[in-house]
Amino acid sequence: MKSCVVAVAVVCFVASGCAPEAPAPVAGNQASTRPGEIGVIEVTNEPLAWVVRRLAAPLVEVRFRASDAADPAYWSPTTADVLAMQQADLVVLNGASYEPWLATVSLPASRLVDTTAEVRDRLIPVAETVTHSHGLEGEHEHTGTAFTTWLDPTLLTAQARAVEGALAERWPEHGDLFAERSRALAADLAALDAELEAATAPLAGEHLIFSHPVYQYLAHRYRLTGSSVHFEPEVAPDDDQWRKLDHLLGHEPTAWMIWESDPTAETRRGLAERGCGVIVLAPCATPPAEGDFLAAMRRNVVALQSAAGPEDPSPAP
Repeated sequence: MKSCVVAVAVVCFVASGCAPEAPAPVAGNQASTRPGEIGVIEVTNEPLAWVVRRLAAPLVEVRFRASDAADPAYWSPTTADVLAMQQADLVVLNGASYEPWLATVSLPASRLVDTTAEVRDRLIPVAETVTHSHGLEGEHEHTGTAFTTWLDPTLLTAQARAVEGALAERWPEHGDLFAERSRALAADLAALDAELEAATAPLAGEHLIFSHPVYQYLAHRYRLTGSSVHFEPEVAPDDDQWRKLDHLLGHEPTAWMIWESDPTAETRRGLAERGCGVIVLAPCATPPAEGDFLAAMRRNVVALQSAAGPEDPSPAP
């Protein structure tokens, strides 16, 4: 995985339909905007970047500073990043323990948008603390609250409503536009929810293995059961990891292991020898190589559908 910190300014047109002609700039943070833009919005992951673009592009500039991090949940801003975020009109946060760096910086509270603040009763606590590494980003912990909320489209819909509310409060003259786009976004997420419901149905009742503990909301929404390990896709498991997996499979045999990205050929061979197939289901926290967040999630649907069909269990060459 990649691991560096890059400030990226992304301006995209709305995925469905044509955006209206941008109005003349209004009072606000004009020093950091381009002609026709009304403001700057900072986001902390790709799902939120997609939401803001769908609701407000091209009226705003969307900045996703952690877009090149291996996992934006473990990204930390530089001093320059913080200074830039202090000048933004809004800083849109995932919440749910996703931005631990927030406790160490000073940002205007009036500009922070915690998109999970209104759904705290639906957040999933992490029962144990596990420390491991993600490439060059070094050791980090999975603790506190599960944070990949967007893997439940109904939660992401609630997060999008929070963004809509913040946009309308900041720029009330465009409130009707934000509301219209919010309805279209909600319809797309409802369709995605139905697609995921159908795609996960064949896995109901099976015990799955998750290569990382990042699928809690997906599992909860679609009634999936399983155990999480800490296998890195780019590194073959060592003997101790295989022993622990064998212990899990001895208690709960499974036909599928869910991965964030493609594991190595050696890993695939080891899993095939144990009768375990591979489904790659990207968490989608970073920009996809092709298309947008919704397109990436629909590729996840296709990957899940593979579990309903035959898979050759023979080891990879």
